[in-house]
Amino acid sequence: MAEKRGSSITKIAFLCLFITTTMMFVLSLRGRPGLFDHKTMPAEKLLTVFNNGDSQTSSQSNAESSNGSNRAILANSEKQRVEGGFQVSCNGNLKEPLKIFLYDLDPEFHFGLLDWKPQGNSVWPDIRTKIPSYPGGLNSQHSIEYWLTLDLLASEFSENPSSREAIRVKNSSEADLIFVPFFSSLSYNRYSKLSPHQKKSKNWELQEKLVKFVMSQKEWKISGGRNHVVLAHHPNSMLNARMQLWPAIFILSDFGRYPINVANLDKDVIAPYKHVIKSYVNDSSDFDSRKTLLYFQGAIYRKNGGFARQELYYLLKDEKDVHFSFGSVQRNGIRQASQGMHSSKFCLNIAGDTPSSNRLFDAIASHCVPVIISNEIELPYEDILDYTEFCIFIRTSDAVKKGFLINRIRSITKDKWTQMWEKLKQVEPLFEFQYPSKEGDAVQMIWQSLSHKVSSVKMKINKSKRYSRFVPRKRRGLRTRTK
Repeated sequence: MAEKRGSSITKIAFLCLFITTTMMFVLSLRGRPGLFDHKTMPAEKLLTVFNNGDSQTSSQSNAESSNGSNRAILANSEKQRVEGGFQVSCNGNLKEPLKIFLYDLDPEFHFGLLDWKPQGNSVWPDIRTKIPSYPGGLNSQHSIEYWLTLDLLASEFSENPSSREAIRVKNSSEADLIFVPFFSSLSYNRYSKLSPHQKKSKNWELQEKLVKFVMSQKEWKISGGRNHVVLAHHPNSMLNARMQLWPAIFILSDFGRYPINVANLDKDVIAPYKHVIKSYVNDSSDFDSRKTLLYFQGAIYRKNGGFARQELYYLLKDEKDVHFSFGSVQRNGIRQASQGMHSSKFCLNIAGDTPSSNRLFDAIASHCVPVIISNEIELPYEDILDYTEFCIFIRTSDAVKKGFLINRIRSITKDKWTQMWEKLKQVEPLFEFQYPSKEGDAVQMIWQSLSHKVSSVKMKINKSKRYSRFVPRKRRGLRTRTK
C-alpha cells in the first residue's frame, strides 16, 4: 500500500511540475512582440462616435460632447458591440469592405431612366464630371437604388478603398455579392401606366428583359441567385419579376406585398425611405417650444391595413394641441409638413396601404418623437438600433380605443421626451442618403446590413453543391443480352 501511495504522489508531483513549466513558457512568449496579436483579444465596451460625419471608436462612456457635435450611437443594450473578438464600429471599418460585382446592364435599366444618354461604349456616366440628377418630391423617397449605384461607381476612384463599406470588383469570382442595378422604383413611378395601344407597360417589359438577362448569367446559375442583390424599395416595383427572382436578396421598404416564401428577414434587407421634408438643422427647440403635442398630415382614408387612420382621425380631430389633417405634396404640402413636424413633440406614423411610410423618417429628420402604429412594420438596422429609445410603439387594437392613444402620449414626462429627442439627434445621420456617402450614413448602413447576409448566403451556396458533382450519367452502348 505504501509503495502504491508513493507512486501516486510522484505522479501528481510530476504533473504539477509539467503544468507549472508550461504556464511559465506561455507567459514568456506573451512578452515577445509579434507572437500574440492583441487585436484578436476580446474588446471592452465600444461606442461609435459620429463627429461631423466622421466616426471613431471609443471606450469612453461619455462620448457626446456638451456642444452636441459628437454623436454616440450605442450598438446594443450593453452599450457595446463586439463580434468574434474584434472591435467593430458601426460602419465596420475594422472589417474588409464588401466586394460587389456590378452587372453592366444597358442604361435603359438605370441612368437611362433619368434621361441620361451614354457616350461611347460605356454604359455608366462619368460621375467625376457630371452626375445625372434624380427627380424630387415623392419620387425621391424610394431612390435607394440611385444612391447605392453611385456609391459603387465612386468606389473605383477612392484613394482609400479599405475605408469604405463596399467596393466594386470586376471579377465576379472575387465578389461577396452580385448587384443588379435596375432602378425599379423609378421604373414603376414613370412607366407603369399603359400608353394607348400598349398591351404591356414599359415597366413590365423592362422586368421581363431583366429576368431573362439575369437568369442567363453564369453568376446566377452558379449561385442559384442567392448572392444577387435586387432593389425593389417601392412596394409596387418588381411585382412581375419577384416570383422568378425570389432566391435573391431583396432590398425592400417592408414585406407588405410579398408572400413570406418570396421575402423575409432571413434573407432580405429592410432599408429606410429617403425623407421628403427638410432636416431640422441646428435644432435649438425643446419640449416647451414645440407647441403641438401630436402631429399627423397625410392621406386619411386608406385601404387594407390603413383603416386605423380614419378611426384615429375621428378620435383625435377635436383634441386640444393635436394636428390631424389631410395633406399631400401639392400646394406647399412638403413645406407645411416640415414646419408642422419641427414644431411638434410627437409625430404619428400610422400604417397605410402598406406597413411602412416615409413619415417615420420625416419624423426622425425633424427630431419629432415618432409614434408608430403599425403591427406589421419592419425597421432598418434593428439588429443594431433599439428603436424604443427614440420611438413610441402602440398596437393598432389599443390605439383605436377611445382615449387610449392621447392618454398614453400625455403621460410621457418632459424628461422622458427630452431623452428621446436627444437620441433622435444622435441617430439621424444613419438615415441620411447623400453623395458622396459618408461613414455611418444610410448608404453605408445598407451595405453593412447586406454584409450581415454574406455568411448565410455562402453556406446555402456551399450546401447546394454537396452532390452536384455526382450526378449519374446515362451509359451509352449497353444492350440487354438475351439467353
